[in-house]
Amino acid sequence: MDQPMHADSDSGPAAPFDPWSAAFVADPYPAYAELRATGRAHYFAPTDQWLVPHYADVSALLRDRRLGRTYLHRFTHEEFGRTPPPAAHEPFETLNGQGLLDLEPPDHTRIRRLVSKAFTPRTVEQLVPTVQRLAAGLVDDFVAQGGGDLLTAVAEPLPVAVIAEMLGIPESDRAPLRPWSAAICGMFELNPSEETARAAVRASLDFSAYLRELIAERRGNPGTDLISALIAAHDEDERLTEQEMVSTCVLLLNAGHEATVNTTVNGWWTLLRHPDQLAALRADHGLLPTAVEELMRYDTPLQMFERWVLDDIEIDGTVIPRGSEVALLFGSANRDPARFAAPDTLDLARRENPHITFGAGIHFCLGAPLARVELVTSFGELLRKAPGMRLVAEPEWNPGYVIRGVKELRVEL
Repeated sequence: MDQPMHADSDSGPAAPFDPWSAAFVADPYPAYAELRATGRAHYFAPTDQWLVPHYADVSALLRDRRLGRTYLHRFTHEEFGRTPPPAAHEPFETLNGQGLLDLEPPDHTRIRRLVSKAFTPRTVEQLVPTVQRLAAGLVDDFVAQGGGDLLTAVAEPLPVAVIAEMLGIPESDRAPLRPWSAAICGMFELNPSEETARAAVRASLDFSAYLRELIAERRGNPGTDLISALIAAHDEDERLTEQEMVSTCVLLLNAGHEATVNTTVNGWWTLLRHPDQLAALRADHGLLPTAVEELMRYDTPLQMFERWVLDDIEIDGTVIPRGSEVALLFGSANRDPARFAAPDTLDLARRENPHITFGAGIHFCLGAPLARVELVTSFGELLRKAPGMRLVAEPEWNPGYVIRGVKELRVEL
């Protein structure tokens, strides 16, 4: 029997993977095909991570409890062989570390149980008229202006407004939400710069201070919003600390719009490059539910999801030891021919589409049902009211690779 190879062995190069290259960010899919063809786990020295490109492995590891979004529930930084983050980053680390996405059980279980009440099928159904009203208003304005940048006119404001309404953030306070979110999310890119870290720390302090004021106001004057509901959780075992409440609200805003924004804009960019598929969708709006799923699969907004290895794992004979980090390549998994027929073909009528865009396991995206409502609604409004939408200029991609999207999408009607 072959002996498993250990992580310090040569597992084969990850040469085609270059997340800081503009060309790679614009089209990472040929590189993914090469990664899949040459192995199931590739060590990538520039980020000290193991790249996992195959659907079956990504799907299994998302559910594997030997991996975690954090390790601090079991180990100190030193025990885990990692350097603690700089003290200057503490405001970001505290904010991020107490959010649902970066917690593991039992804290994750407790907070998710509370927050999930806001995303039941019934509560999402009750939000549909709000989403429709907001989307219709944004698209009407966009059409009245004869087009423009789809990103700033429709894609960004819709999900931000929906989450802000859920949280009970007054309309007059919403302008800084997107800039704060963008600054914080900069830290999720690979090897973020010190300048990125400083911007994230400033945004963490400002956003946290704003939310603490809002929470204090809701304690004295509760409403029907989610913040009031979280405050009102009476069971002592279920109660959130104020920091957990702040971190949860920030996460809901960040996660609740970043992927939806990029799915909207990347999706329209994809449709405008596939005129036959766009014509089919324009002819039959009944395709919208499967079309949205296919656009999320075909050009995935969150390209990579990272996990810490809490106990040794083995992938195809390679032992990846505790203390390592794996990078699960969602974009590659969603184009894996072992799971999807003709994966590089855009098929808006695709029926079997178990894409991994919303993750899997205990960290499966809580807001997936709401995101689907927002996407189907905004695409539907644009198809109905801007049927002749045309591209003005080919878009330029943002430098970020993990959260991947274009800087703008300028169209005319």
